[in-house]
Amino acid sequence: MSDLRDLYQEMILDHSRSPRNFRTLEKPDRKAEGYNPLCGDRIMLYVDLEKGLIQDVGFEGSGCAISKASASLMTQSVKGKTLDEVEGLFQDFRKMLTGKPGTSFDREKLGKLTVFSGVSEFPVRVKCATLPWHTLHSALENEHKTVTTE
Repeated sequence: MSDLRDLYQEMILDHSRSPRNFRTLEKPDRKAEGYNPLCGDRIMLYVDLEKGLIQDVGFEGSGCAISKASASLMTQSVKGKTLDEVEGLFQDFRKMLTGKPGTSFDREKLGKLTVFSGVSEFPVRVKCATLPWHTLHSALENEHKTVTTE
């Protein structure tokens, strides 16, 4: 189990150091800003939505390794997905992070996102990992307010 935990940590650090989709989109259909005052994480998320599918997604911002890695892996995971599929991913992701030990979630469906399963042991870090997801939800709902974890 220790080897798996080390692999997960390395993947989170890799995505934090070299985040994927760390860019603005030229003409996004939707965008939203997120802020975690506890940790200082800030994210601006851009979404290109076409016919109910996420065609492209990018983000900018700063924050801890967990929030940056979560945004990076999230953007990879949601490209090409329908709004319903994205909502299902978010619900499973949140369940994985906030569930009691032994709570079941669909590891296959979450794929690489399971690297965050250990975050559940650190409740204060759950907000860091879920901030990009709440920001994405706000963008998809076309809300025009800053998402905050408080």
